[in-house]
Amino acid sequence: MNTHSRIFTLLILLPLFSCGQGESPAPTPSPVSIPPKPDPIKTPPFSGTIFQDPDIITGTDITTFKSLVYSGQENRTMYDRRVADWVVVKAFLFNATFEDGLKFEVQVNPEFQSEELAKTEADKYAKVIGKLPTALRQDVQTVWIHKGKQLFGGGNNNILIHTEQTVDYEKDGILEETLVHEASHTSLDAKHATATGWLAAQVADDNFISTYARDNPTREDIAESFLLYMAVRYRSDWISASLKTTIEQTMPNRIAYFDKHTLNMSPIK
Repeated sequence: MNTHSRIFTLLILLPLFSCGQGESPAPTPSPVSIPPKPDPIKTPPFSGTIFQDPDIITGTDITTFKSLVYSGQENRTMYDRRVADWVVVKAFLFNATFEDGLKFEVQVNPEFQSEELAKTEADKYAKVIGKLPTALRQDVQTVWIHKGKQLFGGGNNNILIHTEQTVDYEKDGILEETLVHEASHTSLDAKHATATGWLAAQVADDNFISTYARDNPTREDIAESFLLYMAVRYRSDWISASLKTTIEQTMPNRIAYFDKHTLNMSPIK
């Protein structure tokens, strides 16, 4: 699986389609008017940010997860990447609560067959999500858990999980970093992705932290940037000096933008 294909997002949890356009004949050059040569495009330092350091959040970090209570089985509409569509299933339901007062419903696909097996999955991911800052969990209302090796997703007040994909993330040590990315979609995009201040920071920085952010500036720039903002501001002793320098030199205005907002970073802070 190449690096680009492993970058995971589902901003609005709807299938995304590329819009192909047919090629047009090349225009005949004008003998009297030559357009100016465009400025060189800066190359982002990374292809995707979740792969840069597996220790921004680790397995030993504190979790705010408090409890998980089974509430039965009921029909729920969930997005499933295996069929690239919405499905209605009689999901196993669990109410997850956290020490900061936040809560969400975990909806587990009935393919897990039993309450016990479903609870094992719900408990696992609730504990990991509990390691994320409050600011990233504040708009999470549901978590969908399916089998299958498909990309995770964020948005629609939700985090989407496919458990066989988790194997790869855990192997690379980036399960927590992946969830930071997806939760950034869920809790930060709506307020910040098209904010005047954020757009001004993009212009002032004159570059993107990753090619994924550059190619999807409205959809991916917040999520791609926030993880490494966390690394610089709250885990600077855990990352390499070269990575810290690269982040600070590439997106100083984005860092300043996040600094200006009162984001609750507990339990990271």
